[in-house]
Amino acid sequence: MKHFIKLACLIIMLFQHVAKADELLKVAVAGLNHDHVFLLLNLYKDKKVDIIGIAESNKTLFSKIQAQYNLPQSIFYNDLSTLLKHVKPDVVLAYNPTNEHIHVAETCLPLKIPVMVEKPLATTLSDAKRIAALSEKYTTPFLVNYETTWYKSNQQLKKLVDNNEAGRITRMLVKDGHEGPKEIGCSNYFLDWLTDPQKNGGGALMDFGCYGANLMTWLKNGEKPISVTAFTQQLKPEVYPKVEDNATIILNYRDGSTGIIQASWAWPYSVKDLQVFGTKAQLYAKNDKELLKYSQHNNQPLTIETEQPYFENHITYLEQVLKQGKVPENDLGSINNNVLVVEILEAAKQSAKEGKSIVLK
Repeated sequence: MKHFIKLACLIIMLFQHVAKADELLKVAVAGLNHDHVFLLLNLYKDKKVDIIGIAESNKTLFSKIQAQYNLPQSIFYNDLSTLLKHVKPDVVLAYNPTNEHIHVAETCLPLKIPVMVEKPLATTLSDAKRIAALSEKYTTPFLVNYETTWYKSNQQLKKLVDNNEAGRITRMLVKDGHEGPKEIGCSNYFLDWLTDPQKNGGGALMDFGCYGANLMTWLKNGEKPISVTAFTQQLKPEVYPKVEDNATIILNYRDGSTGIIQASWAWPYSVKDLQVFGTKAQLYAKNDKELLKYSQHNNQPLTIETEQPYFENHITYLEQVLKQGKVPENDLGSINNNVLVVEILEAAKQSAKEGKSIVLK
């Protein structure tokens, strides 16, 4: 009988463990007017995440989303503060204008609710530092989501760099962009703030320049460049009259290495690639999966086999980070990395405006 009771207890514990492992991450959503929200909504549709609350003041927009994804009316709230009085999510995911990220931080972090926003962290360095201070004060993660974080090619490239496969880094080159947000069919809800210099902090420089600053800060293990030089253009002023649609940002580091960021809403095609030149070899992440290594001039490159994804997406990443209760310090989504990203972008805007290099303190 004793053995039977022990066996029964073990079976119950096993079922409890399996049930806990199968629990979906409970998320609340702050805003629906960023088109990246559809990535989350599709995960919800596939039963890979549980959306327990959505804060959106635009009733037309949330009615459209509700009908499209068969969401219950009961989970919609007019604002984030009201939502958090009624539900207790594991994390808040923000899909709202970049200049509103500070409001999300001030609402969630004192309640010790972790947050992940879409890139970049903030429109100004003062907001970025305020968010970082709140995150530290309340010992609660505030993370930033970039599409390129989940690229197998980028993660494999970083491992090779850390293992000295390319030698000392001498130059980094990142190209990010597409034909333009209007040209590729972004929603009007998204375009309304993405092309607003206050809400987005700029145009292509902010929208795509942040990717390069994020990756270079990661590759340099959090090192701050000594200077930032930038040039911006309006190649399509009739389409984007308020903001730049093309930007080049040059980062200079203390060891003589440089980083060149090319961000544009005027590419003939969509591109997100990363090249690292070292004293031994060049590494080229062509896209999310392909990684090439060039060792000799005119020789065919070696195709590097990429391993399993770092994490499949931001939800699987959040599940692990929140379970462990700790964010790696130099992680691509970390607050340390992303405060520096905003500092670089702010210096780039100043450089383009004043026509000179900006020395970082």
